[in-house]
Amino acid sequence: MWGGGFGHFYAYAPAKIKYAIDRFAMETKRQLNVLDRRLAESEYLAGEAYTIADIAAFPWYGNLVDGSLYSAAEFLSVHEYENVQRWADAISTRPAVQRGRRVNRLSGDPADQLHERHDASDFESPSPHL
Repeated sequence: MWGGGFGHFYAYAPAKIKYAIDRFAMETKRQLNVLDRRLAESEYLAGEAYTIADIAAFPWYGNLVDGSLYSAAEFLSVHEYENVQRWADAISTRPAVQRGRRVNRLSGDPADQLHERHDASDFESPSPHL
């Protein structure tokens, strides 16, 4: 909901509609608060083990709190959600997550991009530039 709502009105809508941005910003902050309270009780979303719940939520919430999604971290005051920040930092250091963030990446340092992946060995050499 927040990606299609907040993300659209905050970053992509041709007209900036204050009501829509504020409405979806508040919903996003509510969700961050729910996650933060849950992560105050356990290391990961479903408990002490890294699970599919973390894998599914990280691309949205992890990228939001690290500032790479919609460039909205400051606007949403994501620094206030310390447990979400801890969780995102821990997940982002996982080797598989670091590899996954390279696949089909089109921005940033070309050495950090992997435009085609057919085998695990593809991670060992840089991608040709597009």
